[in-house]
Amino acid sequence: MSRIGKLPIAIPSDVKISLDGNNMTVQGPKGSLSRQLHERMTIAVEADLINVSRPTDSKQDTALHGLTRALINNMVVGVTEGFKKDLEISGVGYRAEISGNVLTLSLGYSHPVVYELPEGISVEIEKQTKLSVKGIDKQLVGSAAAKIRSYRKPEPYKGKGIQYADERIMRKAGKAGK
Repeated sequence: MSRIGKLPIAIPSDVKISLDGNNMTVQGPKGSLSRQLHERMTIAVEADLINVSRPTDSKQDTALHGLTRALINNMVVGVTEGFKKDLEISGVGYRAEISGNVLTLSLGYSHPVVYELPEGISVEIEKQTKLSVKGIDKQLVGSAAAKIRSYRKPEPYKGKGIQYADERIMRKAGKAGK
């Protein structure tokens, strides 16, 4: 039995859910999200709860059961609270600037790195070295943060680069001198 899949999802009072076949739309105070869910899963929307059930106990159905419940829960949490990933930039002269929908990063290359933010993603910068990637779609927030981090991954000797705020970098010793 799926431990995640069998848990009901509580619907806050300011969230509106519409289900059309296997296409679910969730509207809340921060915006609206829509997703096509797997057709084998049965979704029951009651007054203030959503229950997901599966047709059989096959391996694929048990995996889809937990996945479908998690996707719906992330949609409900996204339109009510939103998601956020924090990034830190470390290195001499490394900094970030934002103007409109374009993030400009100075990361020690001969040119600035320009990243155009996807629709529905916003970036807040504090102190030029701390970024917060925010949005209502968890998958989009994670992929945007990973894309920004990929421009200069943290290196293990001095720790220079872009890292997640809660990430620990394994440091290596440099060359041993005589």
